[in-house]
Amino acid sequence: MSKHYTPRNTDLHLNRIGYGAMQLAGPHVWGPPKDRAAAVAVLRAAMELGVNHIDTSDFYGPHVTNQIIREALHPYRDDLTIVTKIGFRRGDDQSWLPAASAEELRSAVHDNLRNLGLDVLDVVNYRAPGLEGADGSSIAEPLSAMLRLKEEGLIRHIGLSNVNAEQVAEAQRITDIVCVQNHYNLAHRKDDALIDTLAAQGIAYVPFFPLGGFSPLQSDVLTQTAAALHATPMQVALAWLLQRSPNMLVIPGTSSVAHLRENVAAGALELDAATVQALNAI
Repeated sequence: MSKHYTPRNTDLHLNRIGYGAMQLAGPHVWGPPKDRAAAVAVLRAAMELGVNHIDTSDFYGPHVTNQIIREALHPYRDDLTIVTKIGFRRGDDQSWLPAASAEELRSAVHDNLRNLGLDVLDVVNYRAPGLEGADGSSIAEPLSAMLRLKEEGLIRHIGLSNVNAEQVAEAQRITDIVCVQNHYNLAHRKDDALIDTLAAQGIAYVPFFPLGGFSPLQSDVLTQTAAALHATPMQVALAWLLQRSPNMLVIPGTSSVAHLRENVAAGALELDAATVQALNAI
């Protein structure tokens, strides 16, 4: 099993276990963390463990996670890819609000650039509408706005988040897509066909909530498998994702260095065919 992935038509050499920065913000992804020094330590430990792919957004906090990433890691290593997302903003009541006009997308790109301390963003995902999954609406207008930002040199690569297969195809008629980030894990497998399609096209698939998100995965089969492998259930869930498809990149988030080490160690866990079959049945 390859430990790296390079999306087609890019020079991105991504270690398949990345880090999701959402948990660096305070409760409900709002405000500063309780322990900012601990958040900085997690990011620096991730680099030491070989992580070279961080997923973030300036609407986490808002602004908080990007500012912590800059504090911890700037100036950035040459091999570090920071992937951000735009298309939403946070309301004063902590709500998540669509923000997909050309003006809002441009403002969001500049917010990310400023708070990360960058002149150009490696990858920007358009986070399509729908709080319970893709709503299937046209994304042509925001993608066209992002293409203009790419042509101006503010974005290197464009990705998508919270989309279905039809929306991916629509986006590809406008510009190249390097990655798709959707809700997917052992117990939520609606995207199985899309993952295979993207793999054939050389496009990375990045599952968010790889460990269940706000409701962690729970399964007797998962627990029993982990015990037999002397691993944690979450390590097995990550290993299953990595073996699911070669274009799969995982971005588990944590505010704990110990948990971070467990997540990265999942990359060394090999599941045999019988184990994979049992897990597939969950």
